Amino acid sequence: MIWVTEAKALPEFRLRVRFSDGTEGEIDLKDFIARDVRPVVTALRDPLVFSALRVDMDTVVWDNGFDLAPEFLHAQAKAHAPA
Repeated sequence: MIWVTEAKALPEFRLRVRFSDGTEGEIDLKDFIARDVRPVVTALRDPLVFSALRVDMDTVVWDNGFDLAPEFLHAQAKAHAPA
């Protein structure tokens, strides 16, 4: 099982994330947040709300209770890693 060990909000709805297997990278959530119509996600369109995140248990959690599966974040980080 892979879990998030560190996370930081970056400008333009990106995250810098490090995982338990040593993988780290940037994840761009701009399109995800723009397309998802659930209120818990649309709230993240406010940069101040987006930046209010923490690592809780094994993944990134926002103050409004929204979280993303660590497996999803890991796959995104790997998919966008430099070759």
